[in-house]
Amino acid sequence: LNPVSPKFTADLLDTPRTVSIIPQQMIQSTAANTLSDALRLVPGITFGAGEGGSPLADIPYIRGFDAGSDILIDGVRDIGAQTRESFDIDQIDVIKGPSSIYTGRGAAGGSINITTKSPELRNVSQISQGIGTDSYYRTTYDGNYVLGRHTAARIDVMGNRASTPGRNDIKGHRYGVAPSISFGVGTPDRLTVKLYHMYDREVPDSGIPYNYQTGTPERVNRNNFYGLLGRDFRKTQADIGSIHFEHDFNDAWTLHETTRYGRSSYNYIWTSPDDANGNVAHGFVYRYPKTRIGATNEFVQQVDLSGAFDTVGLHHSVAVGLEYEHDMTRVERYAVTAPGGSGLTCNPSLLAAYTCTPLQNPDANQPWLGSYAPSGLPTWTRTTTKSFYAMDTITVSDQWTANLGTRYDNYHTGADTRLKAGTSEWSSVRNIASFWSWQAGLVYKPVENASIYASWATSSSPSGLANGEGDQHVSTSLTSANDLAPQKMRNIELGAKWDLFDDALNLSAALFHARMSNALVQIDASTYALAGVKDVRGFELGWTGKISKQWSMFGGYTHLDPMLHSSGALAASDGNGKMFPNVARNSGTLWTYYAPDDSLRFGLGVYANSKQYGNVLNTLRIQGYARIDAMADYKVSRRLDLQLNLLNLANRRYYTQAYAIAFAQEAPARAAMLTANLHL
Repeated sequence: LNPVSPKFTADLLDTPRTVSIIPQQMIQSTAANTLSDALRLVPGITFGAGEGGSPLADIPYIRGFDAGSDILIDGVRDIGAQTRESFDIDQIDVIKGPSSIYTGRGAAGGSINITTKSPELRNVSQISQGIGTDSYYRTTYDGNYVLGRHTAARIDVMGNRASTPGRNDIKGHRYGVAPSISFGVGTPDRLTVKLYHMYDREVPDSGIPYNYQTGTPERVNRNNFYGLLGRDFRKTQADIGSIHFEHDFNDAWTLHETTRYGRSSYNYIWTSPDDANGNVAHGFVYRYPKTRIGATNEFVQQVDLSGAFDTVGLHHSVAVGLEYEHDMTRVERYAVTAPGGSGLTCNPSLLAAYTCTPLQNPDANQPWLGSYAPSGLPTWTRTTTKSFYAMDTITVSDQWTANLGTRYDNYHTGADTRLKAGTSEWSSVRNIASFWSWQAGLVYKPVENASIYASWATSSSPSGLANGEGDQHVSTSLTSANDLAPQKMRNIELGAKWDLFDDALNLSAALFHARMSNALVQIDASTYALAGVKDVRGFELGWTGKISKQWSMFGGYTHLDPMLHSSGALAASDGNGKMFPNVARNSGTLWTYYAPDDSLRFGLGVYANSKQYGNVLNTLRIQGYARIDAMADYKVSRRLDLQLNLLNLANRRYYTQAYAIAFAQEAPARAAMLTANLHL
């Protein structure tokens, strides 16, 4: 397997950085129905809990750094906040370490590139029907049709309805459709048009409140839900259209051009089990409403030219490109009027109005007696980015190659916030930043199927106004954001890769040291400054492929030592020398399959993470865990196969996301799913 991007100028074995690749077969066989499910296959990735300046959406952390705005689809940044499905995914490439060279701004800990399914010159289709515990129903259809000698079309459809195992009130449904058509397949000129639509409505999980004496989630029934079914909801929608054109000048040079327009929106009210005034210690929870109404429109045009040439005895494999991106985000909150009086301290009046609920026995079916309406105080963020990049892999000899790259980004953003509803009073802030990103690597191959490498890479990101949410630190620091320079990241990495058994099994190992300087830290309730330093040292091991014809495995192990050297006056000096929030020091995954014959296969998977802290001071945490999954599939006939997945086989209770205050998100309990795949 190799990364799917023209920006990679060498095969994975000759690329001087850590890249984890999740193929579509792994996504399907592990029953990973969302991007977050699939990313759990990669060690070194944890997940943020949303809020605190971030929406309820995919927020992966790679090597300790937020990568929520560093997700790409078919090589193009997808900045809108959403929860991404897997029904249209063909492959996921996780690039670890600073990777602005590939993605532009951000990418401090790495980036994620999703390759979607494309039409092929063959008539094949599959319909899959899944049923399971906790009212699980899922139907997908993947159909590919040949329309002409060089023309093909494909359509992927998905419908999903389920409750969260062990969290009976957390339920939802979603559907999606992704049609595409390709012209000129197998010719020097190829044009592909893709559309994508997904809609999701669910009851969002309120999580389990912390016990501030122990610093861990309260010991309550795992099914406790502190929200109100009559009030809480989350609706998201994504509509994306793209046109991709490729032209082969000859066998060596190819032009790639992508134009994309997309809109993603979300609308929610969910309950944070608030403990601002010590309610939990007295056996109560305040149902604090967290709200957002947001939409992001994105236009991207990207041109890449890749090819190879020889000069003065050296072979060059190069890629150069231009990118233009314009984003516009509108974010607003609901104004919520809660019944029972003011204040956050639970009392008989708030309990009678159901604004508060008992800690041990909450009732989600209690009526919502308050009201809510849009606040009329939106924030508009408009961002224009212009970029250029160039990369070159230079083959010096059969044993030595060098990898060089640079990228220039010009970033111009502005945010406008209405200060008073129904008036023309606005506050505005502008931020203009330009920066260069660099990459250099040296690869030595002692034998043809093994490589040893050393690399150095950087990334940069303008502070405060960098993400597609549109209001990161804007509402509290409009005046201080004007002069903020980019946050800067650099990484040094030593690694080795080895392809065994005729390239059937790939092994990898890496040592790395990453440092972020000019990191944004909070000085007081309304001021941010570039005063932080974050360090991550660690090592990784990875394995992917077949040990024998019957036995294959996928997984890895990551050890991180993430330290804050300057965390800002708000966290006090006590934050210095502590671990990053949302990072596991040790994490590992292992999926192994055994197929005794061509019709039967068994699989066993283990996910393990050590504890994670939710806040800078490391006083709130979730404990480490190990979860076991299992699967079996059986080929009934040439057209029908059955797949059984057992998730969290031991019914382990654990937490996956630690919020900085108030709560942690609990993982699903044991679940079983049976899927019938019919090949038409």
